Amino acid sequence: MAHTNYARSIELPKEQIFRNLQNAKRFAIDIGGSLAKVAYSSDWQRRAPLVYDEPDSDGSIYNVAEKEETMVRLHFVKFETKYIGSCLDFILTNLIDSKEFMRDKIIKVTGGGAYKYKELITSKLGVQVDKEDEIECLICGCNFLLKNIPDEAFVYQRHGNPDYTFQGVDQDVFPYLLVNIGSGVSLVKVESDTKFERIGGTSTGGGTFWGLGCLLTQAKSFDDLLVLAEAGDHRSVDMLVRDIYGGAYNNMGLAADIIASSFGKATRIDGENFQKEDLVRSLLLCISNDIGQIAYLQARLHGLTKIYFGGYFIRGHPLTMHTIGFAINYWSKGEIKALFLRHEGYLGAVGAFLKGNEEQDAEKYSWGENLAGSSGLASPKSSYAHEGQIQHSIFDHGFDMLELDRLERPVLACPLLLDPSSYFPDTVDLMHDVDARTYWLKCFADSVDKNVQLAIKSQAEEPGVEERANKYKEKYLCKLRTLSVNPCAYGSLTVRSLLDTGSQCLAEFNFPDSYSQQKQQENEVALRQLPDHLKFLDALCGDTVNLALAKGLLAGNVFDWGAREVRELLETGQFSFLDAQKKLQDRPWLYDDFDAWSSRLGKDPPYRCAVIFCDNSGADIILGIMPFARHLLSIGTQVILCANSRPTLNDVTYSELVILVKRVAELCPRISDALASDRLVVMESGQGSPCLDLRFVDQDLVKAMQTRKADLIVLEGMGRAVHTNLHAAFACDALKVAVLKNRWLANRLGGEMFSVMFKFEKACKVSVSSNVT
Repeated sequence: MAHTNYARSIELPKEQIFRNLQNAKRFAIDIGGSLAKVAYSSDWQRRAPLVYDEPDSDGSIYNVAEKEETMVRLHFVKFETKYIGSCLDFILTNLIDSKEFMRDKIIKVTGGGAYKYKELITSKLGVQVDKEDEIECLICGCNFLLKNIPDEAFVYQRHGNPDYTFQGVDQDVFPYLLVNIGSGVSLVKVESDTKFERIGGTSTGGGTFWGLGCLLTQAKSFDDLLVLAEAGDHRSVDMLVRDIYGGAYNNMGLAADIIASSFGKATRIDGENFQKEDLVRSLLLCISNDIGQIAYLQARLHGLTKIYFGGYFIRGHPLTMHTIGFAINYWSKGEIKALFLRHEGYLGAVGAFLKGNEEQDAEKYSWGENLAGSSGLASPKSSYAHEGQIQHSIFDHGFDMLELDRLERPVLACPLLLDPSSYFPDTVDLMHDVDARTYWLKCFADSVDKNVQLAIKSQAEEPGVEERANKYKEKYLCKLRTLSVNPCAYGSLTVRSLLDTGSQCLAEFNFPDSYSQQKQQENEVALRQLPDHLKFLDALCGDTVNLALAKGLLAGNVFDWGAREVRELLETGQFSFLDAQKKLQDRPWLYDDFDAWSSRLGKDPPYRCAVIFCDNSGADIILGIMPFARHLLSIGTQVILCANSRPTLNDVTYSELVILVKRVAELCPRISDALASDRLVVMESGQGSPCLDLRFVDQDLVKAMQTRKADLIVLEGMGRAVHTNLHAAFACDALKVAVLKNRWLANRLGGEMFSVMFKFEKACKVSVSSNVT
């Protein structure tokens, strides 16, 4: 090792070093006047279930084994530029020394340091430096993050409830104004991935604040200045409107507490009487207000309504964001949004990395944030000074640490949505709903021990399995504790995000599919029951068929290992499909559109194509969904069965469903014929969650929906039809079906345990905003 102790500014958790650096591949550097950021990729190996159809010893042709799956991941680390030597030592030791293929290679470097430190980089690392334009890299990185991270951008309102309002996925990213506040300030109008121009700037930026702040207070670092500013009162230094007029200047619309002159009172009082905290706060407000007004004027001049602020000066600092946001809102009268980025510090590094990708394929893939590896925003309510000790809360939490996992297939917005731009997947916003947040955080915390048991059981013969399982527990509980204090830490807080974070924490410690064995057992049991169940259905006629199919769909959905009270029933080993039917609420159901649904099925023409998003393995998919799909096929409707691309809980996955449909086809000629004639197809959803975010659907599935002219979407299960998409509006008919298997949630919706949701919604003709309960 060239260095065993790096500069204090490096944010490298030990776990991250252990997990990723040994497999690091390519890297790029962004060297600014204040910080140097390194972006690097790694190939990360994790377990993945392999489903195959070779005969097993018991005659079964459905088998599961495990394989090693290669994941591609992006990581980021930062250094203060004054420690550039330590930065290069870190790169040499971890990214070059043990990797001969990096020798004599060309690396991408952007920022002013690409010129200033070119010779040092070349001589020390033994690589050629390819300088990339700083503005181009910033734009490239910004576009990349906005397209791939749903909660990347947010509006900040100091003392709001919540403080952060996340913008979700912007389906129409362009045009926007990017204001990059580093040592100086650049304003860039962005119209597309390739069309942008610098339209202005100012030399009064982060370097000004840092330099003048140090002169005024003898502070040692930028972070120390922010701590001082947070504790200061600018009114002792700044001249306000009321200091001139005795109150508000109403004729000009100026409130009494508006700053009339920054540092204006310094002409009247001996400077030695000013507190350094007050001076720094005044300086921060002065620079932030001016940047905000310049940005507003340029946005107005160019007809832009979105302004993204980024750069070292922002740092996620609440007071800075509040001042800039207030200035934009004040001058534009609320017509222009001031938006901030969770990972704004890495825009240039991301852009440089993308430009240096040897395969030139990074932008061809879709990427997802690794919720287990990324850090969150620090709470704006946390104190900066406590009992005389400085607390760098933002910086200690690694506010902008980011990891991105490459998805194997690109994803797009679902074309069946009525208005993708206004679509919000989640039914309940836990940032606003305190009661729901309290309940669900406790619910997931209480489930951790059971998840640990299942994880250990799934790999009982593996050495070190208990240690890995306990590390998962520690990490997930830490995330939940953070969210209990700061609900905005990782973006929007919803049941979906809590489920996804848990699944990704399991995967981080090599537990991608804890239910693989359980799913296989339940599939075999359900397959043996299927022939008799189909005979029962075929003996029915008229409306009784539709009702039996609906009840079968609901009974199958009861078999959900993610619901605690149901899990207790399933663990007895005595709970049958018939038992599940008996548990169902009697009609009328809590949501009961069955009659309208049955009436539509009896009308001509039949649906052209039904897209069914499936839920659980076992009885759910085999005894519930398959007979339902079989009936649709019998009346002339094509069917697309959609399953998760990646495992989670006991949900059926695409690779499993492909084999299961073949098994069902051997038992049912109607399914066999539909499969052979391509009227029944199995496709992957592009997701790996118990919930369903229709902003990110596999591109081949999107194409199939369009070419087959799908006119019915079926969402099955609590995750897909209750926690998400309960209020989603579609341009086609929609059937939302689920059994409420959580007593608290059922009561919240006005029902009891095992209440039924059977919602049939006709295609919407006009845009309908999502309702959040």
